[in-house]
Amino acid sequence: MNLKPLGDRVVIKIVEAEDKTKSGIVLPSSAKEQPQMAEVVAVGGDIANDDKKKNQIKVNDKVIFSKYAGTEVKIDGEELTILKFNDILAVVE
Repeated sequence: MNLKPLGDRVVIKIVEAEDKTKSGIVLPSSAKEQPQMAEVVAVGGDIANDDKKKNQIKVNDKVIFSKYAGTEVKIDGEELTILKFNDILAVVE
């Protein structure tokens, strides 16, 4: 199934957090923080048509987003998040 966001929305896929700390301690899932880094899967039409925004973000970019932003959905067994363009804080290069 293809997911096409509307307006200035972006679809992202969360990048999994590390299971170990730098010192080698294994973290249980209950102790992990929700990751704030994700990969852009799709962008809405308003972003693609806006010259300023389309140069800032594109599909496959790694981004950092606001902690409690977006709506989580499950499509074809894959967990995705739909959020507004303004909830993206930075692009990781």
